[in-house]
Amino acid sequence: MSAAARPGGVKPCCVPSANAALPQPRPAAGPRSPDALRGALLALPGGRFRMGADGIEGYAADGEGPSMALDVAPFRIAATAVTNRQFAEFVRATRHVTDAERLGTSFVFYLQVPEALRPSGRQAPSGLPWWLEIEHASWQRPEGPGSHIYARADHPVVHVSWHDAQAYCAWSGTRLPTEAEWEYAARGGLVDKRYAWGDELAPGGEAQCNIWQGEFPNAPAAGWLPGTVPVQAFGANGYGLHNVAGNVWEWCADWFSPDYFRDPAARDAAHAAPTGRRSMRGGSFLCHESYCNRYRVAARGSNTPASASSNCGFRVAGDAVER
Repeated sequence: MSAAARPGGVKPCCVPSANAALPQPRPAAGPRSPDALRGALLALPGGRFRMGADGIEGYAADGEGPSMALDVAPFRIAATAVTNRQFAEFVRATRHVTDAERLGTSFVFYLQVPEALRPSGRQAPSGLPWWLEIEHASWQRPEGPGSHIYARADHPVVHVSWHDAQAYCAWSGTRLPTEAEWEYAARGGLVDKRYAWGDELAPGGEAQCNIWQGEFPNAPAAGWLPGTVPVQAFGANGYGLHNVAGNVWEWCADWFSPDYFRDPAARDAAHAAPTGRRSMRGGSFLCHESYCNRYRVAARGSNTPASASSNCGFRVAGDAVER
Protein backbone atom coordinates (compact mmCIF):
# COMPACT_ATOMS: atom_id res chain seq x y z
CA MET A 1 0.00 0.00 0.00
CA SER A 2 1.40 3.37 -0.93
CA ALA A 3 1.65 6.11 1.63
CA ALA A 4 -0.80 8.18 -0.39
CA ALA A 5 -3.51 5.53 -0.26
CA ARG A 6 -3.85 4.88 3.45
CA PRO A 7 -7.50 4.48 4.46
CA GLY A 8 -8.69 6.55 7.35
CA GLY A 9 -10.21 3.66 9.27
CA VAL A 10 -7.42 1.09 8.98
CA LYS A 11 -6.90 -0.95 12.14
CA PRO A 12 -3.58 -0.61 13.94
CA CYS A 13 -1.45 -3.65 13.16
CA CYS A 14 0.55 -3.39 16.34
CA VAL A 15 -1.81 -3.04 19.26
CA PRO A 16 -4.43 -5.73 19.99
CA SER A 17 -6.68 -4.76 22.87
CA ALA A 18 -7.53 -6.65 26.04
CA ASN A 19 -11.26 -7.25 26.44
CA ALA A 20 -11.20 -7.39 30.23
CA ALA A 21 -10.89 -4.32 32.45
CA LEU A 22 -9.35 -5.39 35.76
CA PRO A 23 -9.85 -3.53 39.04
CA GLN A 24 -6.68 -1.56 39.65
CA PRO A 25 -5.00 -1.83 43.05
CA ARG A 26 -3.10 1.08 44.50
CA PRO A 27 0.60 0.93 43.55
CA ALA A 28 2.42 -1.13 46.14
CA ALA A 29 4.83 0.73 48.37
CA GLY A 30 8.42 -0.41 48.34
CA PRO A 31 11.92 0.90 48.96
CA ARG A 32 13.09 2.97 46.04
CA SER A 33 16.44 1.77 44.79
CA PRO A 34 19.28 4.18 43.99
CA ASP A 35 19.33 2.45 40.60
CA ALA A 36 15.79 3.65 39.81
CA LEU A 37 15.50 6.24 37.09
CA ARG A 38 14.73 9.25 39.25
CA GLY A 39 18.21 10.71 38.93
CA ALA A 40 19.06 9.42 35.48
CA LEU A 41 16.78 11.48 33.27
CA LEU A 42 17.89 13.80 30.48
CA ALA A 43 17.07 17.44 31.17
CA LEU A 44 15.46 19.12 28.16
CA PRO A 45 14.94 22.88 27.95
CA GLY A 46 11.47 22.83 26.39
CA GLY A 47 10.22 25.72 24.32
CA ARG A 48 8.20 26.08 21.16
CA PHE A 49 8.34 23.33 18.55
CA ARG A 50 6.25 22.16 15.63
CA MET A 51 4.24 19.05 16.49
CA GLY A 52 2.31 16.75 14.16
CA ALA A 53 2.36 16.28 10.40
CA ASP A 54 0.57 17.73 7.40
CA GLY A 55 1.46 15.09 4.82
CA ILE A 56 -0.44 12.12 3.44
CA GLU A 57 1.72 9.40 4.98
CA GLY A 58 -0.36 8.90 8.10
CA TYR A 59 -3.84 7.63 8.88
CA ALA A 60 -6.76 10.04 9.13
CA ALA A 61 -8.19 8.19 12.14
CA ASP A 62 -4.97 8.76 14.09
CA GLY A 63 -5.31 12.55 14.01
CA GLU A 64 -1.66 13.36 13.26
CA GLY A 65 -2.41 16.90 12.19
CA PRO A 66 -2.69 19.57 11.12
CA SER A 67 0.72 20.33 12.55
CA MET A 68 0.93 23.21 14.96
CA ALA A 69 3.38 25.14 17.08
CA LEU A 70 3.22 24.11 20.74
CA ASP A 71 5.04 25.30 23.83
CA VAL A 72 6.52 22.66 26.11
CA ALA A 73 7.80 23.50 29.58
CA PRO A 74 11.25 22.24 30.60
CA PHE A 75 11.12 18.58 31.66
CA ARG A 76 13.24 15.45 31.99
CA ILE A 77 12.95 12.15 30.13
CA ALA A 78 14.75 8.81 30.08
CA ALA A 79 17.23 8.11 27.32
CA THR A 80 15.76 4.63 26.85
CA ALA A 81 12.66 2.60 27.46
CA VAL A 82 12.45 0.85 30.83
CA THR A 83 14.39 -2.41 30.66
CA ASN A 84 13.64 -5.88 31.97
CA ARG A 85 16.37 -5.36 34.57
CA GLN A 86 14.78 -2.16 35.83
CA PHE A 87 11.27 -3.58 35.87
CA ALA A 88 12.48 -6.68 37.73
CA GLU A 89 13.96 -4.42 40.40
CA PHE A 90 10.57 -2.72 40.76
CA VAL A 91 8.75 -6.05 41.05
CA ARG A 92 11.18 -7.34 43.67
CA ALA A 93 10.68 -4.19 45.73
CA THR A 94 6.89 -3.98 45.46
CA ARG A 95 5.68 -7.48 44.53
CA HIS A 96 3.70 -5.86 41.75
CA VAL A 97 1.62 -8.24 39.63
CA THR A 98 1.03 -6.99 36.09
CA ASP A 99 -2.34 -6.87 34.39
CA ALA A 100 -1.22 -9.64 32.01
CA GLU A 101 -0.28 -11.85 34.96
CA ARG A 102 -3.58 -11.14 36.72
CA LEU A 103 -5.55 -11.81 33.55
CA GLY A 104 -3.54 -14.96 32.81
CA THR A 105 -2.97 -14.17 29.12
CA SER A 106 -1.33 -11.63 26.84
CA PHE A 107 -0.94 -11.04 23.12
CA VAL A 108 2.13 -12.38 21.30
CA PHE A 109 2.98 -12.00 17.62
CA TYR A 110 2.52 -15.48 16.18
CA LEU A 111 6.05 -15.93 14.78
CA GLN A 112 7.44 -15.27 18.25
CA VAL A 113 5.45 -18.19 19.65
CA PRO A 114 7.07 -21.66 19.47
CA GLU A 115 5.29 -23.73 16.85
CA ALA A 116 4.24 -26.29 19.43
CA LEU A 117 2.34 -23.62 21.37
CA ARG A 118 0.62 -21.89 18.45
CA PRO A 119 -2.38 -24.25 18.25
CA SER A 120 -3.21 -23.48 21.88
CA GLY A 121 -3.26 -19.72 21.33
CA ARG A 122 -6.54 -17.93 20.82
CA GLN A 123 -6.55 -15.75 17.73
CA ALA A 124 -6.90 -12.03 18.29
CA PRO A 125 -9.98 -10.13 17.08
CA SER A 126 -10.85 -10.12 13.39
CA GLY A 127 -8.45 -8.16 11.24
CA LEU A 128 -5.38 -8.97 13.35
CA PRO A 129 -4.63 -12.59 12.39
CA TRP A 130 -0.95 -12.35 13.29
CA TRP A 131 -1.69 -12.02 17.01
CA LEU A 132 -2.25 -14.92 19.40
CA GLU A 133 -3.56 -14.67 22.94
CA ILE A 134 -1.16 -16.91 24.83
CA GLU A 135 -1.84 -18.21 28.32
CA HIS A 136 0.78 -17.20 30.90
CA ALA A 137 2.62 -14.86 28.52
CA SER A 138 3.94 -11.97 30.60
CA TRP A 139 6.91 -9.66 31.05
CA GLN A 140 8.87 -12.57 32.56
CA ARG A 141 7.77 -15.04 29.86
CA PRO A 142 7.45 -12.87 26.74
CA GLU A 143 6.63 -15.73 24.36
CA GLY A 144 4.64 -17.79 26.87
CA PRO A 145 5.55 -20.89 28.91
CA GLY A 146 9.15 -21.96 28.47
CA SER A 147 10.42 -18.52 27.45
CA HIS A 148 12.39 -16.21 29.73
CA ILE A 149 14.28 -12.92 29.87
CA TYR A 150 17.59 -14.15 31.32
CA ALA A 151 19.53 -13.02 28.24
CA ARG A 152 17.36 -9.92 27.69
CA ALA A 153 18.05 -7.83 30.79
CA ASP A 154 18.85 -4.80 28.61
CA HIS A 155 15.83 -5.22 26.32
CA PRO A 156 12.70 -3.13 26.89
CA VAL A 157 10.17 -4.70 29.22
CA VAL A 158 7.04 -5.77 27.32
CA HIS A 159 3.59 -7.12 28.21
CA VAL A 160 3.07 -4.09 30.45
CA SER A 161 -0.21 -2.19 30.49
CA TRP A 162 -0.64 1.53 31.02
CA HIS A 163 -1.61 0.72 34.61
CA ASP A 164 1.63 -1.24 35.10
CA ALA A 165 3.62 1.68 33.73
CA GLN A 166 1.86 4.01 36.16
CA ALA A 167 2.71 1.71 39.07
CA TYR A 168 6.38 1.72 38.07
CA CYS A 169 6.34 5.51 37.86
CA ALA A 170 4.79 5.79 41.34
CA TRP A 171 7.58 3.63 42.76
CA SER A 172 10.46 5.29 40.90
CA GLY A 173 9.37 8.89 41.45
CA THR A 174 8.79 9.47 37.75
CA ARG A 175 5.81 9.80 35.43
CA LEU A 176 4.85 9.03 31.87
CA PRO A 177 5.57 11.74 29.29
CA THR A 178 2.73 13.59 27.66
CA GLU A 179 2.38 13.19 23.91
CA ALA A 180 3.76 16.69 23.38
CA GLU A 181 6.79 15.97 25.58
CA TRP A 182 7.37 12.64 23.88
CA GLU A 183 7.35 14.14 20.37
CA TYR A 184 9.45 17.13 21.40
CA ALA A 185 12.07 14.76 22.83
CA ALA A 186 11.84 12.29 19.94
CA ARG A 187 12.47 15.00 17.35
CA GLY A 188 15.78 15.74 19.02
CA GLY A 189 15.79 19.36 17.90
CA LEU A 190 15.06 18.61 14.24
CA VAL A 191 12.24 20.53 12.56
CA ASP A 192 9.61 19.00 10.25
CA LYS A 193 11.58 15.77 9.73
CA ARG A 194 9.95 12.42 9.10
CA TYR A 195 12.16 10.48 11.49
CA ALA A 196 14.21 11.24 14.59
CA TRP A 197 17.36 11.34 12.42
CA GLY A 198 16.07 13.02 9.25
CA ASP A 199 13.87 12.28 6.25
CA GLU A 200 15.55 9.15 4.90
CA LEU A 201 14.65 5.84 6.56
CA ALA A 202 18.04 4.18 6.09
CA PRO A 203 20.63 6.79 5.08
CA GLY A 204 23.50 5.16 3.24
CA GLY A 205 21.71 1.82 3.58
CA GLU A 206 22.29 1.86 7.35
CA ALA A 207 19.34 0.81 9.53
CA GLN A 208 18.46 3.38 12.19
CA CYS A 209 15.75 1.48 14.05
CA ASN A 210 14.25 -1.93 14.74
CA ILE A 211 11.25 -2.26 12.44
CA TRP A 212 10.00 -5.18 10.36
CA GLN A 213 12.45 -6.50 7.80
CA GLY A 214 11.09 -8.57 4.93
CA GLU A 215 7.49 -9.10 3.85
CA PHE A 216 4.94 -8.43 6.59
CA PRO A 217 3.62 -10.46 8.36
CA ASN A 218 4.69 -13.94 7.25
CA ALA A 219 8.14 -13.68 5.67
CA PRO A 220 10.80 -11.94 7.76
CA ALA A 221 14.07 -11.25 5.98
CA ALA A 222 16.84 -13.81 6.34
CA GLY A 223 18.85 -13.14 9.47
CA TRP A 224 16.20 -10.96 11.10
CA LEU A 225 13.80 -12.27 13.75
CA PRO A 226 10.71 -10.38 14.93
CA GLY A 227 11.35 -9.20 18.45
CA THR A 228 12.96 -6.55 20.60
CA VAL A 229 16.60 -5.45 20.60
CA PRO A 230 18.56 -3.84 23.46
CA VAL A 231 17.38 -0.36 24.36
CA GLN A 232 20.66 1.19 23.20
CA ALA A 233 20.97 -0.88 20.02
CA PHE A 234 20.89 2.18 17.75
CA GLY A 235 22.43 5.61 18.06
CA ALA A 236 20.82 8.39 20.06
CA ASN A 237 18.98 11.34 18.54
CA GLY A 238 20.00 14.95 19.02
CA TYR A 239 18.69 15.01 22.59
CA GLY A 240 20.24 11.69 23.59
CA LEU A 241 17.18 9.42 23.26
CA HIS A 242 17.51 5.92 21.84
CA ASN A 243 14.91 3.92 19.91
CA VAL A 244 12.12 6.46 19.60
CA ALA A 245 11.27 4.68 16.33
CA GLY A 246 10.40 1.00 16.32
CA ASN A 247 11.37 -1.65 18.88
CA VAL A 248 8.38 -1.14 21.23
CA TRP A 249 5.41 1.15 21.45
CA GLU A 250 5.67 3.52 24.41
CA TRP A 251 2.76 4.52 26.63
CA CYS A 252 2.08 8.23 27.15
CA ALA A 253 0.12 9.97 29.89
CA ASP A 254 -2.68 11.28 27.66
CA TRP A 255 -6.12 9.99 26.93
CA PHE A 256 -6.04 9.43 23.17
CA SER A 257 -8.15 11.70 20.98
CA PRO A 258 -8.09 11.94 17.17
CA ASP A 259 -8.99 15.63 17.69
CA TYR A 260 -5.70 16.34 19.48
CA PHE A 261 -4.67 19.05 17.01
CA ARG A 262 -8.13 20.57 16.67
CA ASP A 263 -9.33 20.67 20.28
CA PRO A 264 -7.15 22.44 22.87
CA ALA A 265 -8.83 20.47 25.68
CA ALA A 266 -7.64 17.21 24.13
CA ARG A 267 -4.03 18.35 24.50
CA ASP A 268 -4.33 18.72 28.28
CA ALA A 269 -3.15 15.34 29.57
CA ALA A 270 -4.19 16.09 33.13
CA HIS A 271 -7.74 17.20 32.40
CA ALA A 272 -8.84 15.70 29.08
CA ALA A 273 -12.08 13.76 29.24
CA PRO A 274 -11.54 9.98 29.33
CA THR A 275 -11.86 8.35 25.92
CA GLY A 276 -11.23 4.74 26.93
CA ARG A 277 -7.84 4.64 25.20
CA ARG A 278 -4.39 5.90 26.19
CA SER A 279 -1.90 7.33 23.73
CA MET A 280 1.13 5.39 22.52
CA ARG A 281 4.08 6.55 20.48
CA GLY A 282 7.04 5.27 18.49
CA GLY A 283 5.81 2.17 16.68
CA SER A 284 7.41 -1.23 17.13
CA PHE A 285 9.38 -4.03 15.51
CA LEU A 286 6.17 -5.02 13.71
CA CYS A 287 5.79 -1.75 11.80
CA HIS A 288 6.41 -1.90 8.06
CA GLU A 289 5.78 0.53 5.22
CA SER A 290 3.49 -1.96 3.47
CA TYR A 291 0.96 -1.91 6.31
CA CYS A 292 1.83 0.40 9.20
CA ASN A 293 4.37 3.22 9.01
CA ARG A 294 3.82 4.44 12.56
CA TYR A 295 7.55 4.57 13.26
CA ARG A 296 7.51 8.16 11.96
CA VAL A 297 8.10 10.75 14.67
CA ALA A 298 4.64 12.32 14.29
CA ALA A 299 2.76 9.01 14.16
CA ARG A 300 0.27 8.20 16.89
CA GLY A 301 -1.22 5.04 18.34
CA SER A 302 -3.49 4.08 21.21
CA ASN A 303 -4.84 1.19 23.21
CA THR A 304 -7.04 0.44 26.20
CA PRO A 305 -5.19 0.99 29.50
CA ALA A 306 -5.30 -2.68 30.55
CA SER A 307 -3.91 -3.99 27.26
CA ALA A 308 -0.51 -5.63 26.98
CA SER A 309 1.43 -7.27 24.18
CA SER A 310 4.87 -8.45 23.13
CA ASN A 311 5.64 -5.12 21.45
CA CYS A 312 4.56 -2.54 24.00
CA GLY A 313 6.67 -0.94 26.74
CA PHE A 314 7.25 2.55 28.12
CA ARG A 315 9.82 5.19 29.02
CA VAL A 316 9.56 7.55 31.95
CA ALA A 317 9.78 11.28 32.36
CA GLY A 318 9.80 13.86 35.14
CA ASP A 319 9.31 17.52 35.83
CA ALA A 320 12.26 19.86 35.54
CA VAL A 321 14.47 20.00 38.62
CA GLU A 322 14.25 23.35 40.36
CA ARG A 323 17.64 24.94 41.02
